[in-house]
Amino acid sequence: MEGILIWLIVGGIAGWLAGLIVKGGGQGILINIVVGIIGAVIGGWVFGQLGVAIGSGLINAIITAVVGAVILLLLIGLIRGKR
Repeated sequence: MEGILIWLIVGGIAGWLAGLIVKGGGQGILINIVVGIIGAVIGGWVFGQLGVAIGSGLINAIITAVVGAVILLLLIGLIRGKR
């Protein structure tokens, strides 16, 4: 149960930060959590492909999720034609 709570917190923080970076604001807590969790998967894959290791722990999880979430939001923006 604790693991799910950590995922939700990291996802919410990462989605909110990515929203600030890409669009200038968050999208609401549920969307932020979803974007952050998907971003964590994308960021983990990208960093794994590049052989990049930032560190360990919660800060690493947040940084990885934010990078992935920014990538996700930029791709969504490209598909929608906003970027």
